[in-house]
Amino acid sequence: MARVLISMPEEFLNKIDQIADGENRSRSELIREALRTYIYKQKIKESTGALQNATLLETLLS
Repeated sequence: MARVLISMPEEFLNKIDQIADGENRSRSELIREALRTYIYKQKIKESTGALQNATLLETLLS
C-alpha cells in the first residue's frame, strides 16, 4: 500500500483521532473510508449529471 503525506490543521487531526478512537479503528482506516465515500458520491453526482444531460438532449431532439 502506498503512503501519502498530507498537511492539515491540528484541530482537524484531533477530531479525526477522536472519531477513530471512538470507533476502535485507525486514523488511516477512517480517512480511507472518508475518501471512498467521497469518490462514490462524486461518481453518483457525475452519473446523475450525465443522465440529466441525456434527458435534456433527448427532449431537445424530440
